[in-house]
Amino acid sequence: MSTLLIPRSSASVADRLARSAAAAEGVHIATADVTGWLDHHRRSCGTEIRRIPFAELDAWSFAPETGDLRHRSGKFFTVEGLHVVRPEAEWQQPIIVQPEIGILGILAKEFDGVLHFLMQAKMEPGNPNLVQLSPTVQATRSNYTKAHGGAEVRYLEHFLDPDRRRVLTDVLQSEHGAWFYRKRNRNMIVEAHGDVPVAEDFRWLTLGQIASLLRLDNVVNMDARTVLASAPMAPPEPGALSSDADLLAWFTGERSRQDVHVRRVPLRGISGWRRDEHSVHRLDERFFRVVAVSVEGAGREVAGWTQPIIEPVGTGVVGFAYREFGGVPHVLVHARVEGGFLDTVELAPTVQYVPENYAHLPAGHRPPFLDLFLNAAPDRVRYSAVHSEEGGRFLDAESRYLVVETDEATTPTRAPAGYQWVTPGQLNVLTGHSRYVNVQARSLLAAINTGAVGRAPLPR
Repeated sequence: MSTLLIPRSSASVADRLARSAAAAEGVHIATADVTGWLDHHRRSCGTEIRRIPFAELDAWSFAPETGDLRHRSGKFFTVEGLHVVRPEAEWQQPIIVQPEIGILGILAKEFDGVLHFLMQAKMEPGNPNLVQLSPTVQATRSNYTKAHGGAEVRYLEHFLDPDRRRVLTDVLQSEHGAWFYRKRNRNMIVEAHGDVPVAEDFRWLTLGQIASLLRLDNVVNMDARTVLASAPMAPPEPGALSSDADLLAWFTGERSRQDVHVRRVPLRGISGWRRDEHSVHRLDERFFRVVAVSVEGAGREVAGWTQPIIEPVGTGVVGFAYREFGGVPHVLVHARVEGGFLDTVELAPTVQYVPENYAHLPAGHRPPFLDLFLNAAPDRVRYSAVHSEEGGRFLDAESRYLVVETDEATTPTRAPAGYQWVTPGQLNVLTGHSRYVNVQARSLLAAINTGAVGRAPLPR
């Protein structure tokens, strides 16, 4: 009796995703109407976010022994201290510890032969505009096991035990290594069987529609961007500056050569930080602070709550340098060390900094390539949009995401140590695996893969 084999991968998935990316309009809602639909939910949700002192937190408190900020249930997350030692630097900082693995899932379905994706108008307390386009399901384990005593997470059943033949992507991805300690989420796209009832705060969109929305500020949230970046959609290019084997060898070498020692420490007394009644902050007020907020009237699994949240001190600049070699697009990635990474190093954009943190430094001493992006000529900018980071844990955390065309004088073909030119296709292959590509690079890759880079934005 012969054993029936199946293909190891399906080229048809990439083809179907490409057709969806080429579809500027879908069957459910016009692209130009999406922002109005989001505005409607923003007005109707009636949510009020207030900053509060730590003493007004409900069910949260600083542990007497360690000073760590914890929920009385032992669920959700904690804010602890982190001590990072490298040969060239040593620091301590607060860090969010959330060991449970959440689900970021987008449901897909064909209409008129084109894949559409079920996106949600979701309120997050840290979003600067409250409501943004999010995945179908965006839930921590505490959420979907109802540790807060709230309602069921809609459409969750499609992702808890999916038919593997209907799974387009399923990969554990890291989150912000500067603010989370080894945090991972399950990024999934699952194709639906049969009819799917659509709730009022959900809409089916093509990848082409999402691409247009990615050109707008603060419309597509971080969780949607990371899932879309994980989709197996970029076709292999005819060639690259480095073979895939060379790229992996370089990256493995970068991980191996880093001498980084990280350990969790009590939040109380971390060096260079101070706690008062409203925040835990650096003595020099740089980088970020831990604050507390009250959320009232939320259209979520529970109507209201209080929580700690991380607030950055300025707007970040996140960007890929872009060049073509032999007619093939390449972007310049950085092997970046962050204290919260499980494997020490992940591939990051060319720049990933908050300029205010380095404003005190003289020219020539600021991070590599930062001034190149701050001073980029408009005709060199292939993509520019302000996106906020994860709104459930970060307050008004915004960065301007850029793809800037550069040249040999500013970004040489022979990349400096710690940097490497890669094609979008190579980067897309790596996002099919855990802990290779960081969340900021995945946001930019989502814009590249969907076709947002180079497209004209919608009228504002």
